[in-house]
Amino acid sequence: MDILSYVIIALGISVIINLVLKRLGISQIIGYIVTGTVLVYLFDLRHMTDSHTLELVGEFGIVFLMFTIGLEISLQKLNTMKMDVFGNGALQVGITALLFYTISHFVFNVPNVASVIIALAFALSSTAVVLTFLKQSKEINLPYGQRSMGILIFQDIAVIPILLLIGFLSVEDASISDILIQTAWSAVLLIGLLFTVGKRVMTWLLHFSANSMEDELFMGSVLVIVFAASMAAHMAGFTYSLGAFVAGMIIAETKYHHKVETDIAPFKDLLLGTFFVTVGMKIDLLYFSEHVGNIVGVLVLVLVAKMLLIFGIMRFTSTPRTSFKTALALSQVGEFSFAVFALASSSQLMDAELVQFLVLVVVLSMIITPFLITKIGVITDKLFEESQTLSKVKVEDKARKNHVVVCGYSVVGHFVVDKLHARGSSCIIVDYNIKHVREGLSKGEEIYWADISKPAILDSLHVSEASAVVVTLDNIEKKRAICEAILAHAPKVNLVVKVSSLDGIKALQDLPISVIVDSKREVAKILVEETLSCSLSK
Repeated sequence: MDILSYVIIALGISVIINLVLKRLGISQIIGYIVTGTVLVYLFDLRHMTDSHTLELVGEFGIVFLMFTIGLEISLQKLNTMKMDVFGNGALQVGITALLFYTISHFVFNVPNVASVIIALAFALSSTAVVLTFLKQSKEINLPYGQRSMGILIFQDIAVIPILLLIGFLSVEDASISDILIQTAWSAVLLIGLLFTVGKRVMTWLLHFSANSMEDELFMGSVLVIVFAASMAAHMAGFTYSLGAFVAGMIIAETKYHHKVETDIAPFKDLLLGTFFVTVGMKIDLLYFSEHVGNIVGVLVLVLVAKMLLIFGIMRFTSTPRTSFKTALALSQVGEFSFAVFALASSSQLMDAELVQFLVLVVVLSMIITPFLITKIGVITDKLFEESQTLSKVKVEDKARKNHVVVCGYSVVGHFVVDKLHARGSSCIIVDYNIKHVREGLSKGEEIYWADISKPAILDSLHVSEASAVVVTLDNIEKKRAICEAILAHAPKVNLVVKVSSLDGIKALQDLPISVIVDSKREVAKILVEETLSCSLSK
C-alpha cells in the first residue's frame, strides 16, 4: 500500500474517532493519539514508529504552535514575563531535575548517566498539549495561563543545553567549555540576525505580499518566514521551534500579526494532529500489558511529585489557586522527552527496554493531561475556598440598587457600557478574561475578574437588586450556564442576552430570558431601515 493510501485512511479514522469523542466531550488530542495506535496495529507499521521523516513532519506541528505563541508575545511583553520565564522556569526545571535524579538513582538504582537523562527529560512539560488547550479555551490570558506559558517557553529553551549535554556525555574527549562557548556564540548570532536582518526581510516580504491583495502570496510569505527561521535555528544547533518562536515575536511588532495568526491556524492544527498521531504510533500494547502496573505506578509518582513541586515553587509569587492550576497544567512529561530518549538510546547511554518503558510513561501522561486540564477549574474550586475568587469581587456600595450588570467586556461589551454611560446609567462589568479586565481598569471602569456563574459572585454583585443583567459572551455553553445561574439566583431580574447564531437561540429558548437579541437579525433590520431612509431622501 502506498503512502497516499495510508494518509487517506488515517484521515478517515481520525475524523470518525474525533466525531465520537466530540460527543463525549473528550479532547481531539486523544483522537489523534488513538488514530496512531490503530494505524500501527491495523497495517503492522511498527517498523515506522521511529521514522525520522514522520517525526520531522510531526515536529513542525510544534513549530507552528510556537510561532503562533510568539505572535502573542512582543519583546515588551516578554520583558514583563521575565519572572515567569527566567525565574519560575529556571527554578522549575532545575529543582524538578534534581528531584527526579534523586528518585531514579537512589530509589530505583538506575545508573548515574541514565538518571541524569531521565531527570532532565521528566523536568519538561508538554508544550503541544498545554498551549493548545490554553489557546482554544482563551485561558492563556489568565494568571495561571501566563505562568504556564512562561515556564513552557523556558523549557523549550532548556531543550537545547539538554541535547548538547547528551552529546557531550556520548563523546569521551569532548570539551564542555568549548561546547558552551560555541552554543553561546550561536545563540547571539542567531537572535542578532533574526532581529536585525530577519526583521527587515520579514516586514518587507509581508508588506509587498499584503499589497498584492492575493491571499495565496501572503500565505506563501508566512510559510517561507516560518520555515526559514526554523531552519536557521536548526543549522545553529537549536530546535526548530525556537526559530519559529523568535520569528513570531518579530511579526508581533508589526501590523500584520492578526492576519498572520488567522491564516496560519489551519496548518498548525493539521501538523499538530500529525504530531499526536506519531505519539500514538509509539504505543506498544503488548509491552504495556506486560508492565502496566509498573508503568501506571511510575506515572502516578511523576504526576504527583511534579505537581507538588511546581505548586511549592509557584507559591512564592502566586496565589494558591493560580499556583495549583499552574502545577496541574504542567504535571505531565512533554514531547521533547522523546527526542531526549531517542538521542540517549542511539548514543548507547540508556538501555533500549528502559527507553521503551519511559516512552510509554510519557505517552500515558500526555493522554491523561487533556482530561485533567479541561477540569482544572472544577478541581481547583473543590480544593480551595471560594474566598479566593471572591477577593476579586468586592463591591463597596452594599446598598446598591437599580444598576446594570454587564457580563463580558469584549467588543460588544465595550459598546454596551459606553451607551449606558451616555444615558447616565450605573453599571458593573464582570469578565473572566484577565485581558479584558485590564482594558476596563485602564479606562477607569468598575470591572471585576470573576466567574459570574458562581452564586457567591452573583450575591457580591447585588444581581437580585439590579435593574438588568446584560450577557454579551459568545460561547454558547458558558452563556447558558451563566443564564441558568442568574435566573436561579434572581428569577425576576431583567435578563438581556446577545446571540449571534440559530444554535445560540436554540440553546437558550427553554429559559425564561427577558430579551434575546439576535445580532444578525438586528443588523439586517438596521440595514433595511438605512436603505429605505436613503431611498426616501432621494
